[in-house]
Amino acid sequence: MTENTIERVATSTLLDWYEQMAVIRGTEKAAHDLFLRGLVKGTTHLAAGHEAVAVGTSAALRPDDYVFATYRGHHHAIARGATPEGCLAELMQKATGVCKAKGGSMHLTQADHGMLGSYAIVGAHLPMANGAAWSAKLRGTTQVAVAFFGDGATNIGAFHEALNLAAVWKLPVIFVCENNRYMEYTPIASVTSVPNPAADRAAANGMPGVLVDGNDVVAVHDTMSVAVERARSDNGPTVVEALTYRHFGHSRTDPATYRPPEEVEEWMARDPLTVARQRLLDFGASREVVDAADARAAEVVASASRAAQDAPAADPAQAFTDVWADGGAAWRT
Repeated sequence: MTENTIERVATSTLLDWYEQMAVIRGTEKAAHDLFLRGLVKGTTHLAAGHEAVAVGTSAALRPDDYVFATYRGHHHAIARGATPEGCLAELMQKATGVCKAKGGSMHLTQADHGMLGSYAIVGAHLPMANGAAWSAKLRGTTQVAVAFFGDGATNIGAFHEALNLAAVWKLPVIFVCENNRYMEYTPIASVTSVPNPAADRAAANGMPGVLVDGNDVVAVHDTMSVAVERARSDNGPTVVEALTYRHFGHSRTDPATYRPPEEVEEWMARDPLTVARQRLLDFGASREVVDAADARAAEVVASASRAAQDAPAADPAQAFTDVWADGGAAWRT
């Protein structure tokens, strides 16, 4: 396990990251509010509190790199370029959604931005990330693949299989665990034999395992930059375990009352936006400049929410298009 060092980034860069995190946070709140109004069907798994992991990682990637996410993936989609309007429209089954209402909250995908999907089956996308990394290696493109997953996935067979194969084939892939301490409702520490469920298992597969403060966007960026450069240089995969915390329960049906109040209070005080805002002030940015970023983010989200609500509903006649490579459904018969 390696130690992390924090490099100072330009104030303007950090301000951009802060504003992006504020847009993601606002979009999550909009999704929450729209759900309570009955405009979002099905469930949602909100990622409020995880913004620094998505934004810090994306800032370390190239536009043509690949990202795979879990059902808690709104933040990853937006960090990779999906619009708040497209994401909210998808949650509301609108024709303008990023998947034209075929994906919903748990399957946000935007391939033209390298966002190759959110996956509801825990751990299933880790071997897929290996496949994307293998294709890049075969084509000699120096692209890398990143697989985000929760702490609960570290006890799934696909996690161990994916790490092993990535090491054997020396793939340009980074496995990023968003450790928010709970695998659905169960504390990960109560069912795992090592303190750090992802990073501590990396060595057994012959790759670095790195712990990083997942609530610090600069720390995430710095750590991911090292892992990405390692992968691009054909030095193989890395496991990064980002320590973070979700602000909501596991899903909309979960009030999260199983979490100790003092634990919640401690982590809420380390909100990723609070951490980034304080660093901006320490760097010399004025409160007015940071407040202006908040205002811009709020307007982006408000506009996106209005547009998504006003968008036309998806056409049921299009339900079987774009579900296979040729855009049709003839393969089913």
